[in-house]
Parts: sequence; structure tokens; C-alpha cells
Amino acid sequence: MKVGLFITNQQHLDRDMVAALDEQYAMVRHARDHGWDSLFTGQHYLNEGNNRQLQVVPFLARLQAEAGGMTVGLGILLINLHNPVYVAETVASLDVICRGNFVFGVGLGYREVEFDAFRVPKGQRVRRFEECLDLVKKLWTGEEVTWESEVCKLDRVRMNIRPVQKPHPPIWIAANNDRAVERAARLADTWFISPHATTATNKRQLALFRAERGRCGKPFPGELPCIKEVFCSRDRRSALELAGPYLFGKYQAYAKWGQDKAMPKGESFDQELNDLLKDRFVLGSPEECFEQLRPHWEELGVNHLVIRTHWAGMPAETALHSMELISKELIPALRKV
Repeated sequence: MKVGLFITNQQHLDRDMVAALDEQYAMVRHARDHGWDSLFTGQHYLNEGNNRQLQVVPFLARLQAEAGGMTVGLGILLINLHNPVYVAETVASLDVICRGNFVFGVGLGYREVEFDAFRVPKGQRVRRFEECLDLVKKLWTGEEVTWESEVCKLDRVRMNIRPVQKPHPPIWIAANNDRAVERAARLADTWFISPHATTATNKRQLALFRAERGRCGKPFPGELPCIKEVFCSRDRRSALELAGPYLFGKYQAYAKWGQDKAMPKGESFDQELNDLLKDRFVLGSPEECFEQLRPHWEELGVNHLVIRTHWAGMPAETALHSMELISKELIPALRKV
């Protein structure tokens, strides 16, 4: 089992962003020094409410300097908001910065304010996502490319900056609803399972993913990654006390942003914390967290857990408390899986 850190780049408006960045460096160094395998962070534009965040590409490039030999990944880049040439050259640059130890995680997105800001109209979002991904891969071949669409015109161009990894970095597609999971099966190297759905929903969707891979003549991927919300403390009660308000705040924000509208039916975030917890979040002692995570490898076949243990507003020392227990007690148990 590989274990990664999903580092939060989202902070409340009253937070000193420079001080927060120093704390994020400390979390990455802890993960590096305790043998965590990977590092991911995500992207949004125009944060609403009491949130703001650093943009993913410069943030991730800076964190790579602290990450040592950890795999670094976009978790995720909203590619249909961007010009394909920008995506191709930027991701190739990141792969060089990471010396070929990089994951290209992508997703469609769900927020109208982001689609409107980048003028991605309804009815074209999926097409633009697929076209962008296809064009990026063509550009990475180094061959001449001719292409014309409403976002990009290329006339026999050849892109000279290309990824270290051949033919390209691993492409992980994050997907929440059933059609998106099937799209990930067709277009990606693997499905990047989100932390938002219950394990029961993940299990049902995995059958869709597997079936679509079969229809496309593609083998089941050797790596199946999953982001999980995890907080370790001495017991479940203290974990809930320390992490509950911040985790709940995160999912209240998701509900306001409409994240659950992109989820399968019945996956509403407009619930109390105790209801949201069920079969979704992992909190407790290291032993309790291990047992809560067990279905992910026994029933889903997950072999790369990417753990988020810090949410906007949480003090860094609280997150590092959880990371210490994960490093010393949970990860050694996961390594034996």
C-alpha cells in the first residue's frame, strides 16, 4: 500500500497566507522524513465564502522542493478551463521539475462560477475536457499538430518541451458521478477515487469502471488511488473533537458550492456531521482508522491511499498531531496489507 498526503491549499480569509505556507512546508517535510510516498493538492478559482487558496501549479512546484523523493501530483487540474497548449507545456514543465516522478491528475469541475469565468458554456464542458486531454497528448508526441477549435488554433506546430516520462505522466481522472467514472475508464490510466462518496457508492461505481475498461479492451489498472479524509488521535471521541468542526465546515462549503450535485443520487452533503461520517470519513485511533480503511483494499482493491488530514481553519499543530500517529502507527500497519 502506498500512502500519500493531500495537502490543503485553502485557508480562511483571516489567515496569514505566508504563515500558512510555512506550516504547509512543515507538513510536507514531516511526510518526506517519515516515508510517505506521494504529495497531491488541488485547484479551484474564485473561492466563495470564507475561503481563499493558492493556485495549484506554483504551489505544487514550490512544494516539490520540500518533497524529496515523493511522487508529486496534480489532484486535480481543471483542464477544460485552460488552453490545451498551456496545459501541455505547464504539465511537461512540472514533470521536468519533478524529474519524471509526477502524476497528471485532471477533472471536469462542477462550479458555475469557474465555468463562467473561463467562458466554458453548458453543453460543451465534457467535449472541451476530452478535446483538451486528447490535444495535450498529441502535443507531447513531438510530432506536428494541426488543430482548430473555439479555444485553440494550431497550424503544423511542434511542441519542444515534453515530459520526462514517456509517452507521458500517468493520467488520473477524478470522477464523482457514474458517467464520469465511465469516462475515466475510457480516457485515463486510472480512476482517482474522491473522498466525497460513501464506500458503498465507490464499490458500485468500481463495477462500472471495470466493465467500461473491459468494453474498451483495457486491462484493470495496476494502481488504484483513493483520497480519504482521515484524522488520527488517541480515540474516536478525541478525533471528532479535534477534527470534526473543520471537516464539517469543509463539507458545508462543498454543499454551498454544489459539489454534491455532481455526485450520484443520495450523496447529499446537507447533513449533520454524524450522518456525513457514516461509511465516508475515517476518524479515531490508528487501530480504528485501520479497520475503517480495510474495505478499501479488501473490497475495492485500492493500493494508493492519499490522506487529507488538514482542513481550512485547523491549527497546524492539530494536523501534525494526526500526521505523527499516521506515520508511527497507521502507515506501518498499511505497509503490511
